[in-house]
Amino acid sequence: MNLPTSVTLVEMGPRDGLQNESASISLATKLRLIDDLAAAGLNVIESGSFVNPKWIPQMADSAEVFRGLQRRAGVRYTALTPNLQGLERALDAGADEVAVFAAASEAFSRKNINCGIAESLQRFEPVMARAEAAGVRVRGYVSCVLGCPYEGEIAPQNVLEVARALLGLGCYEVSLGDTIGTGTAGSTQRLMDALLPHIPAQQLALHCHDTYGQALANILVGLQNGIATVDASVAGLGGCPYARGATGNVATEDVVYMLNGMGIHTGIDLDALVSAGARISEALGRRNASRAANALLAPAG
Repeated sequence: MNLPTSVTLVEMGPRDGLQNESASISLATKLRLIDDLAAAGLNVIESGSFVNPKWIPQMADSAEVFRGLQRRAGVRYTALTPNLQGLERALDAGADEVAVFAAASEAFSRKNINCGIAESLQRFEPVMARAEAAGVRVRGYVSCVLGCPYEGEIAPQNVLEVARALLGLGCYEVSLGDTIGTGTAGSTQRLMDALLPHIPAQQLALHCHDTYGQALANILVGLQNGIATVDASVAGLGGCPYARGATGNVATEDVVYMLNGMGIHTGIDLDALVSAGARISEALGRRNASRAANALLAPAG
């Protein structure tokens, strides 16, 4: 078994987690969440998204978020940037790193960003050139790697082609997103079998939503195949507006609990993380979706 000795967790809560919340969230609440996560030991935190606020109004204040951060040494505060305009705004606000996103599903790409896969990749070329000139690293996301709400099952070869294209453009890492959470351990292993002969595990990450309760099993398969970077969202915040019943990214607390039990280092204080998740869940008036957190917070006896 090829398990890593340490795993980097990329915290999605402040961006992927909050972007689908319908109620307005104050700037202070967002800043407190990000600082709580950094204090708990998360050293990569996706803190905002520079998309058109007409499409995602919850991220309209991302520039203010970045400017208001109480930055901690060793923490990378990253942003999602779909185009050159978004990148310029992210650079101006002080993002340490940015990310672009494509899909392995043609239908999802057209529904989500109003263009096909090939055109979306072409759009990223000026983004990559500008980021390189600014000395800012770019991460790539591939959505719907294990299923699409419109096309159903996705061929692993499709994922491979998009992932290789993103790496070819200059992304240092590609995060594989099970956007609607339909993947299983079996389909995750088939994806690994298709990708790893062509892409080193060190250039891949997993981004698993937990709609069907399969996220931890899928992450374990990734770990067994040498993947050592995992995206997660505190308190399981998030969802997918294009998929019925889709839940948020796997809860960061649940991933840390599993990794602790496996003796895999994360550098994260689980108790502090649980407190951060409880605080943001209370602020949002929603149930904490982390099973580990709910167990740890339950009254004794």
